Order: sequence, then structure tokens, then C-alpha cells
Amino acid sequence: MANYPPDITASEGARLTEVTKDWALAHGLTVRPPPAVIAAEADPQSILATAVPVTLFPSPFPKVCFEQGIAVQKAYNELYASISQDEEFLARMVQEIGDSDDFITELWKVHLRVKEEGYVQHKSLGLFRSDYMVHQDATGSEPQIKQVEFNTIASSFGGLSSQTSQLHKYLSSTEYSLLEKSIPRDSLNLPPNNSAAGLASGIREAFISYGAPSTGHSKCVIFLVQDGERNVFDQKHLEYSLQSSTDPVIPVFRLPFSEIQQHTRLAEGAGRQLLYTPPQLPAHTFEVAVIYMRSGYGPGDYPDARAWEARYHLERSAAIKCPSVLTQIAGTKKVQQVLATPETPSNPSILGRYLSISSSSVSALASTFTNIYPLDTSEAGLKARQIATDPELCKGYVLKPQREGGGNNIYRAAIPPFLKTVPEAHWPSYILMELITPPPVHNTILRNGKLEQGGVICELGIYGTCVWDRQTKRISHNEQVGYLLRTKGDQSEEGGVAAGYGCMDSCALV
Repeated sequence: MANYPPDITASEGARLTEVTKDWALAHGLTVRPPPAVIAAEADPQSILATAVPVTLFPSPFPKVCFEQGIAVQKAYNELYASISQDEEFLARMVQEIGDSDDFITELWKVHLRVKEEGYVQHKSLGLFRSDYMVHQDATGSEPQIKQVEFNTIASSFGGLSSQTSQLHKYLSSTEYSLLEKSIPRDSLNLPPNNSAAGLASGIREAFISYGAPSTGHSKCVIFLVQDGERNVFDQKHLEYSLQSSTDPVIPVFRLPFSEIQQHTRLAEGAGRQLLYTPPQLPAHTFEVAVIYMRSGYGPGDYPDARAWEARYHLERSAAIKCPSVLTQIAGTKKVQQVLATPETPSNPSILGRYLSISSSSVSALASTFTNIYPLDTSEAGLKARQIATDPELCKGYVLKPQREGGGNNIYRAAIPPFLKTVPEAHWPSYILMELITPPPVHNTILRNGKLEQGGVICELGIYGTCVWDRQTKRISHNEQVGYLLRTKGDQSEEGGVAAGYGCMDSCALV
């Protein structure tokens, strides 16, 4: 595979561009066009879609690393389901992040308000994604995966990822064998990818677990979305997969986060069932069994006190949340740092506290950690501060806030000047993470109709679904469900596809 992906001629590039673009549009491998492509006023009715940025070839990815990620996902699901039930630990994490992160503080306040009156729903749904990069210390050393982050809210691209795998399978059976540097049919090892159906099956499990409705209304699932969501088709693939269920039938509705209180209310009585009346179907009311959040993960979704009241309104309801506030807090970078900070006699690993599995499984999970340090005044934190403020040492690190979504990280030499702009009292809300060194890969990216060729960096995401009960401490559903490969030019530091840096990809295992 040394010469894979192959170099292509200009005419082959034009042919693959046309075939890829049309396949993507025909199969919903699409997003709403960004303003840079189509001005918003040119599409006032939102009738346009454009092919997502995608690689022309599935990127080579070490089989041993892919299998490592698949093997530990169920342990990761159990780990984060357990952490989300440890209120004392999460309270400490929130306290350590401190007042320097108002967003996390406000989330915690929502939990405390609901706790005071008593939770009516003890079940939770996690649609998780653990993101990794391949790390290779030196030429010839065995590659292994190292975790970049663990997502507990709005783990996106499951819908587009399974479509990307299908696209590359199609191209490998119809186009690659016709190239000058031909790739024989069926010669690529393309793993199956059921991410859309798998994530939908997790929502279905929670829908069933909710039990029978008690208000005389039919049950439904709500996708809680952002206004003007461009990545709508990724979500639609999950919706369509859910709605293909006939036993049970699962009605699905999309509700913008900003309209929660307009269209939902709590039923009278102690049950606090969440009732939803679709604005376009005012004669119908549904009892909400599951809320799947594709919004609410950052401060931008909470512009005022009303938005926080809306989140509290959902959290105190009987609907099963994906995620609950506690699960969302479990996904902060601070928790990842505490799990991954190198063990010392004064700082033993806490993994054993949360996992029921064998010690070999615990060490398999721990082997995916890269070194992550707090930026507080602990022993590890003082060491990290030394690194972060040193113009040379900082070049092997990335500084991360407690935020989801792309565009928030500070890399390498930009760290010391950035920290000078942040009051030292706020430094503990950041973590310092050792950069992962991926092996060189090259590929061709099709973005907005144009080809970009060159070195790329790949990030593997492994999806998991989990349903658990905080009251009984029982996990009733735990599955690994497909994968995501996101690829970016090696000049770009961020990998968010919807944010415009990266692109969709799939794995050719080597």
C-alpha cells in the first residue's frame, strides 16, 4: 500500500469529481451550503444542498489501531455511564474548573435545582463518540491509537459517516479499477459501517425503555436542534432509520432549542411527563419519551436566562435525556484530564472505581490515553504551567477549554501569548494535552467542487450507545455502533467538518 492512494491525472480527477458529487447528492451525503458558497439571501426557503467535503479515496488506516478502538468502546460506554452517576466526583470537577467557566457552572446549577425537587426520570441515554488519532513514536514502532476526546453530547456525523463508507465502496467497485494506476476491485479492506442505524437503535432502546405513555397521548422522540442547522442531513439519516421501525412505530419531531417552552409543557401531577404539540399539527399532542440533543452543548445556545430555564424545564421532565446534564458534565475535558493524567503514588488511577471489567480490559482502555495535565496549582498542574509558558516546550502541546465543537483549541507556539491574555485565576478551566504524532498520509479532498491534494491527518471516531438507570445502577444496553473518519489537510489544526476545516473519509485498513 506504499503507493496508495494513487496519484491521479487531471482528467481522472475531473471524472471522479463528477461521479462523487452526483453520488453524494443522490444519497444525502450533503449539507446546506455555507454562506461562502451560496449567500443566505439567495436561498431564503432553504431548498439547496451541496455535497459534503469528502476524500476521493478511503484513507489508509492501520488495522491494529482500528481494532483497538472498536475493542475498548463498550468499556468506554460503561466508564462514562458510571462517571455520570458519581455526583460527588462531578461536583469536585465543577469546583476545580471554578468560576472561570460560567457555562459549566450554569449546567451544574440546573442539576442542583432538579435534585432539590427530586428527579422523576432516572434513566439516561448516551450516544457517545470516542475520537482518536494514530500515534507513532518513531519510524518502525508499532502504531497505536491515542484518544483526542470523548463526546457525550451531540456526537455528530453518524449519518454522513455510513454514507461516506457506502460512497467509497461504490467507487472501489466501479471507478478505481479504471484508473491509470489501477486498484483492482475488492482489493481494499473496507470495514462495514452501520453508524446511522446503530445510533438510531440506541434511541429506539431508550424509547422502549421509557415504558408505556401515561397521559393518553402517543409517545414520540424529539431531536433538539439549533436554528439554521446546516448539518441537517446527517441528523435526517438517523431520523429516517428510526422511523423505519414498525414495532414499535416511533414518531420523530425536530424542535429548535430556542422554541422549547413555546411548544412543550409538563403534564399536571407528580409525573412531570413532557408533552409536545407540533406547531404545524396543533390537533396532535405527544408524550416525549426521548430527547436527543443536537444542540445545547455550548454557550451560544444559551443567550439568556430564558434558555437556561428551557434546559431546566427539560431536565426536570420525565423524558429520557440524551444527554442528561450530569452526562454532559462527565464529557468535559477536565474529566478526561483526571482520567488520563499520568499515575503517580500521590495520584493513583481512578479507572478501577468505575469499571466492572477485567484488569486487562482496564489497561487496554488506559493504553489509549495520551498525557493530559491540569493547569491548576497541583504538582501536575505546576509542571503543565511550566510547559505551557515556555516558548520551546509548548510546541509539543495543545491547550483546550471545556468546550465541544471545533475552533476552540490553542496550538503549540500560540499557547504562551494566549495565556498572557487569560487571568491566571482562570487557567484551571483549561487542560494541556500532549500532541499526538500521526504517520504521514496523503489523499485528495473534494471540497465545493474543487480538488485539494496533499498531506492529510486522519481522526477516527468510534460510536457507542448506552442506556442506564441511576437508581438501580444497571446498564441495560451497551453497544459499539460504527465509526467515523474525519480527515483534514495537515496544515489545519482543527477537524470539525461542519466548521469547514476537515472532510468526511472512511478507512481502508492496512
